[in-house]
Amino acid sequence: MELHNLKPAKGSTHREKRIGRGQGSGRGGTSTRGHKGAKSRSGYSKKIGFEGGQMPIQRRLPKFGFKNRNRVEYKAVNIDTLQLLAEKYNLEVITPEILKEKGVISRNDLVKILGKGELKAKLEVTAHKFSQSAVKSIEEKGGKVITL
Repeated sequence: MELHNLKPAKGSTHREKRIGRGQGSGRGGTSTRGHKGAKSRSGYSKKIGFEGGQMPIQRRLPKFGFKNRNRVEYKAVNIDTLQLLAEKYNLEVITPEILKEKGVISRNDLVKILGKGELKAKLEVTAHKFSQSAVKSIEEKGGKVITL
């Protein structure tokens, strides 16, 4: 096999339809567009969501909902996750940078520490927000809570 005798697999390619090249081609005249109507004209393009004059679905359905532009999203990290990290990497201080390094959060995530699970280690935890139960369980073990 060499470059000059390579060709596509049998049946994988199709011949191009040469449209509008005279009556002899079998595709002259209306050029496969049928007779009359908007779709047969040049420059035709239908609007997005057009349903042939029927009231489109985006106009039949009512508007609802609200997106708050000023919403601040926090990545939730539970106490049990902090406990696992502390045991696995022998940590006493946990910051958002350490959480990024260990793959718990992404680059620009804000962190909120939540109180699910049990904490056994004495930790100094730095985060953007804390739930009351998380603060309580960290301070019960003699740890420290620092809000950024």
